[in-house]
Amino acid sequence: MTGVRSWSQEARQARRAISGALPERLTAVVREGRIPGLRTGKTVLAATLAFVAADALHTSSSPVLAPLTALLVVQLTMYETFAHGWERIVSVVAGVLVAVLFASVTGLSWWSLALIIAVSFAAGRLLRLGPHLAEVPISAMLVLAVGGAERAAFGRVIETFVGAGVGVLVTLLIAPPLYVRPASDAIAELARRMARYSTALADALRQGWSRDLADVHLAEARALGEEVARADRQLARTEESARLNPRGRVARQAQPRLRSTLSALEHAQVGLRNLARALLDRAYFVPDEDSAYTPEARDGLAGVLEALAVTLEDAAAVAEGRVFPSGADSALATNLTALDIRRDELGERLMVDPRADPSAWAQHGALLNAVDRLRVEITTAVHPSEVPWRPQRLSDRPREAVRRAWRGTRGQRPGG
Repeated sequence: MTGVRSWSQEARQARRAISGALPERLTAVVREGRIPGLRTGKTVLAATLAFVAADALHTSSSPVLAPLTALLVVQLTMYETFAHGWERIVSVVAGVLVAVLFASVTGLSWWSLALIIAVSFAAGRLLRLGPHLAEVPISAMLVLAVGGAERAAFGRVIETFVGAGVGVLVTLLIAPPLYVRPASDAIAELARRMARYSTALADALRQGWSRDLADVHLAEARALGEEVARADRQLARTEESARLNPRGRVARQAQPRLRSTLSALEHAQVGLRNLARALLDRAYFVPDEDSAYTPEARDGLAGVLEALAVTLEDAAAVAEGRVFPSGADSALATNLTALDIRRDELGERLMVDPRADPSAWAQHGALLNAVDRLRVEITTAVHPSEVPWRPQRLSDRPREAVRRAWRGTRGQRPGG
């Protein structure tokens, strides 16, 4: 166990040395495995190629809509790029159709403009265009500005197709992004934050205990939830980057390890919060806050938290993709065994007669229950899932929406 802890300290010192040798921004780039300026360069290239293609097709005298569409289409992931391109095409076509229809019937006036905008918004909502909703009335008004000419309308649609197509192709052909490394780093950092919290709580228990300290450490345990949410957002982007991506195999292979480790750490964060709350409840229950737990009990709980910190460092290493030897004598097994031993020692030190002190018996039980939940979750975190993962198919979500709508319609029938 000592050897594993010293190895973790050496690894942290090495990372700090590397970080100190590089500028802060460059360190962030190297950590995330990104090529500086890649997305900017792809966006500029897509916009330029879209303009050249639209100009060659003579869609209009100034085909700026094509590079504008390409500029908006290129996103962080291949799936987002495809989705934005499709939604922009639909919004432009809908706006053009509305404009052509009204231009042939009413022309352009203040009341027809108001009606066109209202109809365009209604069409956009029916098509569920989301952030592209405003593009429907914008497209309609731009077409009406040139008199609703069919050539102008057709040219606007073609430029949109060209810009969207070029944006998708550039994203597909030039290093389609994957976000495995940022997600791995975020989950590892979450585990290390939890390890530092456990160590700090252990130090506080050994130095003394008070209601103020209990309040502070409960607030810190709750604040860890923000780190959980950040890691979850990073992993969601990783999962999305695997969709429609020819390089998606890397993300699909890493997802089971990252998702199961993150889920276990999320539950462990709840366990730490429950443990801190149990300590707070006991401190507020007894008249003398310093006698909430005996020095032996505080020392035993500190030992559990220190062993937990070591296993959390192991979970960080697993999130980063490091492979540990398997077997009963492996470092992981040794650290988990040490945690079990410390927990059993704590149970003996917290043992009380329920008839003599029923409140202490209930509160000690809540504390031990939180420790047991932590042991279960940490074991899961250092033994990630190996079940293959496949991203959701593009057709699954619309099909599920249709099924829900159909079930809702049937449920509203009289006697259904």
